Amino acid sequence: MSTSSFNRIALASTFLTIVSVAGGCSSIDRFSQIGEQPKLSSIDNPTAAPGYKPVQMPMPKPETVSYNANSLWRNGSRSFFKDQRAHQIGDLLTVTVNITDQANFANETQRSRIQTEDSGVTAFFGSKLLSGAAASVLPGRFLTADSNTSTDGKGMIVRQETLQTNIAAVVTQLLPNGNLVVEGKQEIRVNFEKRELIVAGIVRPEDIQSDNTIDSSKIAQARIAYGGHGQITDVQQPRYGTQVMDVLLPF
Repeated sequence: MSTSSFNRIALASTFLTIVSVAGGCSSIDRFSQIGEQPKLSSIDNPTAAPGYKPVQMPMPKPETVSYNANSLWRNGSRSFFKDQRAHQIGDLLTVTVNITDQANFANETQRSRIQTEDSGVTAFFGSKLLSGAAASVLPGRFLTADSNTSTDGKGMIVRQETLQTNIAAVVTQLLPNGNLVVEGKQEIRVNFEKRELIVAGIVRPEDIQSDNTIDSSKIAQARIAYGGHGQITDVQQPRYGTQVMDVLLPF
């Protein structure tokens, strides 16, 4: 066996070993979940999650709070009686997720170029004085080059997404200007498929409706994720070997 053949076999064996190790943990988890329903995660404090960072936004200068003596009206109150809407850490509010996204793009780019280069000398060092085989040896043209380039690129995007649902979120942080940082997570398991909905962002107390709800379009820095895990999602995904090959293969 030649050295080059041995190197190719060793490289292939190394590649297969890497792929097997990369998919080993996933395969073990899949074997342990055969016949079992996807497990729901426990309810945790969002601020205690690894990597959690408090939101920092530009804040206006603090204003001095003024009090009116002998007055039944409380400064900052939105009504004569106590406001039942979320306004402090730990309060709950309902987020109405209403997303209707539609996009349709079509682009085409065409480019074409034709170029010809031709150079030579008609009388090369007295070539007219020669005859016969000697005249045929001398070059008549030094350079003759032709090039033809053509490019035609087309692209089209057609997308239509609709998501309508409600989710309860909890106030995790109160910013100095009174805005609320909210985060909500919902998990629904139907048979062997688990659906997850995550909503997070910053809301103004003034945008919260009287029934303690807020539309997702009024959430700043909104982060909305909707996905799932289970048998159906697993079948729709390519196998881990295919994903590795898609990343490594240059063609």
